[in-house]
Amino acid sequence: MKEIINNPLFWILITLAAFEIGIVIYKRTKFPLFNPLLIAIVLVIGVLVIFNIDYEIYNLGGKFINNFLGPATVVLAVPLYKQLNALKKNLWPVLIGLFVGSLTSIVCVIILGKAFGLDESLIASLVPKSVTTPIGVEISNSLGGVKSITIVCIVLTGIVGAIIAPIVSKVLKIKSEVAIGIGIGAASHAVGTSKAFEMGEVQGAMSSLSIGIAGLITVFLSPSIYMLARIMLKF
Repeated sequence: MKEIINNPLFWILITLAAFEIGIVIYKRTKFPLFNPLLIAIVLVIGVLVIFNIDYEIYNLGGKFINNFLGPATVVLAVPLYKQLNALKKNLWPVLIGLFVGSLTSIVCVIILGKAFGLDESLIASLVPKSVTTPIGVEISNSLGGVKSITIVCIVLTGIVGAIIAPIVSKVLKIKSEVAIGIGIGAASHAVGTSKAFEMGEVQGAMSSLSIGIAGLITVFLSPSIYMLARIMLKF
Protein backbone atom coordinates (compact mmCIF):
# COMPACT_ATOMS: atom_id res chain seq x y z
CA MET A 1 0.00 0.00 0.00
CA LYS A 2 2.85 2.37 0.82
CA GLU A 3 4.32 1.85 -2.65
CA ILE A 4 0.98 2.76 -4.23
CA ILE A 5 0.59 5.93 -2.13
CA ASN A 6 4.11 7.07 -2.99
CA ASN A 7 3.52 6.52 -6.70
CA PRO A 8 2.94 9.86 -8.53
CA LEU A 9 0.66 8.14 -11.06
CA PHE A 10 -1.73 7.17 -8.27
CA TRP A 11 -2.33 10.80 -7.31
CA ILE A 12 -2.67 11.88 -10.92
CA LEU A 13 -5.43 9.28 -11.33
CA ILE A 14 -7.10 10.37 -8.07
CA THR A 15 -7.10 14.00 -9.22
CA LEU A 16 -8.48 13.18 -12.67
CA ALA A 17 -11.13 10.90 -11.17
CA ALA A 18 -12.21 13.62 -8.73
CA PHE A 19 -12.55 16.12 -11.58
CA GLU A 20 -14.54 13.67 -13.71
CA ILE A 21 -16.90 13.13 -10.78
CA GLY A 22 -17.27 16.89 -10.55
CA ILE A 23 -18.13 17.12 -14.25
CA VAL A 24 -20.77 14.39 -13.96
CA ILE A 25 -22.37 16.04 -10.92
CA TYR A 26 -22.42 19.45 -12.60
CA LYS A 27 -23.91 18.13 -15.85
CA ARG A 28 -26.66 16.32 -14.00
CA THR A 29 -27.58 19.14 -11.64
CA LYS A 30 -26.57 22.30 -13.59
CA PHE A 31 -26.32 23.94 -10.16
CA PRO A 32 -23.76 26.81 -10.27
CA LEU A 33 -22.22 25.95 -6.90
CA PHE A 34 -21.37 22.45 -8.14
CA ASN A 35 -18.42 23.68 -10.15
CA PRO A 36 -16.33 20.66 -11.28
CA LEU A 37 -13.09 22.19 -10.02
CA LEU A 38 -14.60 22.98 -6.62
CA ILE A 39 -15.97 19.46 -6.29
CA ALA A 40 -12.60 17.99 -7.29
CA ILE A 41 -10.81 20.11 -4.68
CA VAL A 42 -13.23 19.03 -1.95
CA LEU A 43 -12.92 15.34 -2.90
CA VAL A 44 -9.10 15.39 -3.01
CA ILE A 45 -8.90 17.23 0.32
CA GLY A 46 -11.32 14.70 1.77
CA VAL A 47 -9.11 11.81 0.67
CA LEU A 48 -6.01 13.44 2.16
CA VAL A 49 -7.74 14.19 5.48
CA ILE A 50 -9.51 10.85 5.88
CA PHE A 51 -6.39 8.80 5.15
CA ASN A 52 -4.06 11.26 6.93
CA ILE A 53 -1.82 11.80 3.89
CA ASP A 54 0.60 14.72 3.71
CA TYR A 55 0.23 17.25 0.93
CA GLU A 56 3.85 16.64 -0.08
CA ILE A 57 2.98 13.03 -0.90
CA TYR A 58 -0.05 14.09 -2.95
CA ASN A 59 2.05 16.67 -4.76
CA LEU A 60 4.32 13.93 -6.12
CA GLY A 61 1.66 13.53 -8.79
CA GLY A 62 -0.20 16.82 -8.41
CA LYS A 63 2.79 18.84 -9.54
CA PHE A 64 2.72 17.13 -12.94
CA ILE A 65 -0.85 18.32 -13.51
CA ASN A 66 0.22 21.80 -12.46
CA ASN A 67 2.83 21.77 -15.24
CA PHE A 68 0.03 21.67 -17.82
CA LEU A 69 -1.39 25.02 -16.73
CA GLY A 70 0.88 26.99 -19.04
CA PRO A 71 0.27 24.92 -22.21
CA ALA A 72 -3.48 24.80 -21.48
CA THR A 73 -3.57 28.59 -21.30
CA VAL A 74 -1.74 28.89 -24.63
CA VAL A 75 -4.22 26.53 -26.32
CA LEU A 76 -6.97 29.04 -25.56
CA ALA A 77 -5.57 31.11 -28.45
CA VAL A 78 -7.27 28.71 -30.90
CA PRO A 79 -10.88 29.88 -30.33
CA LEU A 80 -9.61 33.47 -30.21
CA TYR A 81 -8.20 33.06 -33.72
CA LYS A 82 -11.67 32.05 -34.90
CA GLN A 83 -13.08 35.30 -33.50
CA LEU A 84 -10.48 37.73 -34.85
CA ASN A 85 -13.11 39.77 -36.67
CA ALA A 86 -14.99 40.41 -33.43
CA LEU A 87 -11.73 41.44 -31.78
CA LYS A 88 -10.80 43.84 -34.58
CA LYS A 89 -14.20 45.53 -34.40
CA ASN A 90 -13.88 46.08 -30.64
CA LEU A 91 -10.12 46.44 -30.19
CA TRP A 92 -9.98 49.73 -28.27
CA PRO A 93 -12.97 49.04 -25.98
CA VAL A 94 -11.43 45.64 -25.22
CA LEU A 95 -7.99 47.06 -24.36
CA ILE A 96 -9.39 49.92 -22.29
CA GLY A 97 -11.76 47.56 -20.48
CA LEU A 98 -8.96 45.15 -19.62
CA PHE A 99 -6.72 47.97 -18.39
CA VAL A 100 -9.46 49.41 -16.16
CA GLY A 101 -10.46 45.96 -14.93
CA SER A 102 -6.90 44.98 -14.02
CA LEU A 103 -6.24 48.32 -12.33
CA THR A 104 -9.48 48.11 -10.35
CA SER A 105 -8.66 44.60 -9.16
CA ILE A 106 -5.23 45.60 -7.85
CA VAL A 107 -6.41 48.80 -6.17
CA CYS A 108 -9.44 47.16 -4.54
CA VAL A 109 -7.34 44.36 -3.06
CA ILE A 110 -4.84 46.81 -1.57
CA ILE A 111 -7.46 49.20 -0.16
CA LEU A 112 -9.69 46.46 1.26
CA GLY A 113 -6.67 44.57 2.60
CA LYS A 114 -5.50 47.65 4.45
CA ALA A 115 -9.04 48.41 5.68
CA PHE A 116 -9.38 44.93 7.16
CA GLY A 117 -5.94 45.06 8.76
CA LEU A 118 -4.27 42.36 6.69
CA ASP A 119 -0.49 42.16 6.94
CA GLU A 120 1.82 43.07 4.08
CA SER A 121 2.58 39.54 2.90
CA LEU A 122 -1.11 38.62 2.77
CA ILE A 123 -2.00 41.71 0.76
CA ALA A 124 0.86 40.93 -1.64
CA SER A 125 -0.48 37.39 -1.98
CA LEU A 126 -3.96 38.66 -2.88
CA VAL A 127 -2.91 41.27 -5.48
CA PRO A 128 -2.71 38.81 -8.43
CA LYS A 129 -5.94 36.96 -7.54
CA SER A 130 -7.57 37.70 -10.91
CA VAL A 131 -4.81 36.44 -13.22
CA THR A 132 -3.99 32.90 -14.27
CA THR A 133 -1.93 30.83 -11.82
CA PRO A 134 1.48 30.75 -13.61
CA ILE A 135 1.50 34.55 -13.90
CA GLY A 136 -0.07 35.15 -10.49
CA VAL A 137 2.51 33.07 -8.65
CA GLU A 138 5.38 35.02 -10.19
CA ILE A 139 3.75 38.35 -9.34
CA SER A 140 3.17 37.19 -5.77
CA ASN A 141 6.81 36.11 -5.41
CA SER A 142 8.07 39.45 -6.71
CA LEU A 143 5.90 41.35 -4.21
CA GLY A 144 6.87 39.17 -1.26
CA GLY A 145 3.62 37.22 -1.10
CA VAL A 146 3.00 33.60 -0.09
CA LYS A 147 2.73 31.25 -3.06
CA SER A 148 0.25 28.83 -1.50
CA ILE A 149 -2.13 31.61 -0.45
CA THR A 150 -1.96 33.14 -3.92
CA ILE A 151 -2.85 29.84 -5.58
CA VAL A 152 -5.82 29.30 -3.26
CA CYS A 153 -7.10 32.83 -3.88
CA ILE A 154 -6.72 32.48 -7.65
CA VAL A 155 -8.67 29.23 -7.65
CA LEU A 156 -11.41 30.65 -5.42
CA THR A 157 -11.65 33.80 -7.55
CA GLY A 158 -12.07 31.68 -10.67
CA ILE A 159 -14.74 29.49 -9.10
CA VAL A 160 -16.72 32.45 -7.74
CA GLY A 161 -16.46 34.18 -11.11
CA ALA A 162 -17.72 31.09 -12.93
CA ILE A 163 -20.66 30.85 -10.53
CA ILE A 164 -21.82 34.48 -10.54
CA ALA A 165 -20.93 35.55 -14.11
CA PRO A 166 -24.25 34.46 -15.68
CA ILE A 167 -26.16 36.00 -12.76
CA VAL A 168 -24.34 39.34 -13.01
CA SER A 169 -24.83 39.45 -16.78
CA LYS A 170 -28.55 38.79 -16.39
CA VAL A 171 -29.14 41.20 -13.50
CA LEU A 172 -27.20 44.04 -15.15
CA LYS A 173 -28.76 43.18 -18.54
CA ILE A 174 -25.42 42.94 -20.32
CA LYS A 175 -26.23 41.87 -23.88
CA SER A 176 -22.84 42.24 -25.60
CA GLU A 177 -21.15 38.85 -25.98
CA VAL A 178 -17.77 40.57 -26.24
CA ALA A 179 -18.31 42.54 -23.02
CA ILE A 180 -19.40 39.43 -21.12
CA GLY A 181 -16.34 37.48 -22.27
CA ILE A 182 -13.91 40.29 -21.48
CA GLY A 183 -15.42 40.80 -18.04
CA ILE A 184 -15.25 37.11 -17.15
CA GLY A 185 -11.67 36.66 -18.39
CA ALA A 186 -10.38 39.81 -16.67
CA ALA A 187 -11.99 38.92 -13.34
CA SER A 188 -11.77 35.14 -13.14
CA HIS A 189 -9.13 33.91 -15.64
CA ALA A 190 -9.14 30.30 -16.90
CA VAL A 191 -11.76 28.86 -14.55
CA GLY A 192 -14.17 31.62 -15.49
CA THR A 193 -13.30 31.11 -19.14
CA SER A 194 -14.61 27.55 -18.97
CA LYS A 195 -17.98 29.04 -18.00
CA ALA A 196 -17.69 31.67 -20.73
CA PHE A 197 -17.40 28.90 -23.34
CA GLU A 198 -20.62 27.41 -21.99
CA MET A 199 -22.31 30.78 -22.55
CA GLY A 200 -21.09 31.03 -26.16
CA GLU A 201 -18.11 30.81 -28.51
CA VAL A 202 -17.63 34.59 -28.69
CA GLN A 203 -17.73 34.92 -24.91
CA GLY A 204 -15.20 32.11 -24.57
CA ALA A 205 -12.84 33.55 -27.17
CA MET A 206 -12.90 37.03 -25.64
CA SER A 207 -12.39 35.58 -22.18
CA SER A 208 -9.38 33.64 -23.50
CA LEU A 209 -7.92 36.86 -24.83
CA SER A 210 -8.45 38.54 -21.47
CA ILE A 211 -6.37 35.96 -19.62
CA GLY A 212 -3.17 36.86 -21.43
CA ILE A 213 -3.63 40.61 -21.75
CA ALA A 214 -4.95 41.11 -18.22
CA GLY A 215 -2.02 39.03 -16.97
CA LEU A 216 0.51 41.22 -18.78
CA ILE A 217 -1.17 44.43 -17.60
CA THR A 218 -1.12 43.16 -14.02
CA VAL A 219 2.55 42.23 -14.32
CA PHE A 220 3.42 45.80 -15.31
CA LEU A 221 1.02 47.63 -12.98
CA SER A 222 1.18 45.65 -9.75
CA PRO A 223 4.79 46.45 -8.63
CA SER A 224 4.49 50.21 -9.04
CA ILE A 225 0.96 50.43 -7.60
CA TYR A 226 1.89 48.18 -4.69
CA MET A 227 4.99 50.21 -3.82
CA LEU A 228 3.03 53.48 -4.12
CA ALA A 229 0.31 52.08 -1.87
CA ARG A 230 2.87 51.06 0.74
CA ILE A 231 4.14 54.64 0.88
CA MET A 232 0.71 56.28 0.90
CA LEU A 233 -1.07 53.81 3.18
CA LYS A 234 2.02 53.08 5.31
CA PHE A 235 1.88 49.31 5.57
